Amino acid sequence: MNGMEKISEAILEKVKGDARNIVADAEEKARQEIEKAKKQREKRLEEEEHKLVREAKEEAARILAQASIAARQELVRAKTDMIDKVIDRVRSVLSETSSNAATLLSLAQEAYDALGVDKVRVYVATRDIDTTRRAIGTNKELAEKIVDIREFDCVGGLIVESLDGKMRIDNTYGARLEILLPKILPEVSNDLFSQIR
Repeated sequence: MNGMEKISEAILEKVKGDARNIVADAEEKARQEIEKAKKQREKRLEEEEHKLVREAKEEAARILAQASIAARQELVRAKTDMIDKVIDRVRSVLSETSSNAATLLSLAQEAYDALGVDKVRVYVATRDIDTTRRAIGTNKELAEKIVDIREFDCVGGLIVESLDGKMRIDNTYGARLEILLPKILPEVSNDLFSQIR
């Protein structure tokens, strides 16, 4: 081998070594890039998984909240229905029960006093008209102030009206019940539903 061949071979070896180094560096960089890409992919997958878990938890919480609201609404509807049935039963009992003379006299006196007029007309349920006439007849002073007793469609009690019809006191059981309901409903509700929450 001569000098030129040696130089050529040395250059060739050098170039081959440099090429091997470049290839090795390129392979190392590719491996690092692949590793980096794998880590990024794993990180993205983990982030996606966390996002999906978070969204699933949020969805589950939303569904639970909606179910809770729906259950409370159903409970409120059931309680309202039960209270309505109790009130309807009270109205039914009132409509089937004749008023006693003392109660009618007391209601008439109370309404007359509240009107503050000299002469009045009284309206009562058909079934109570005779009882009302007898009751009023026991109080001469009140009897002189009541000009007329008329039938009226109500569950009980009475209405006292000025003769000109401009003023009236509704002392019927229905009107009194409507005034009383807002006051007693919380207590009735508590009694009915104290074990249910």
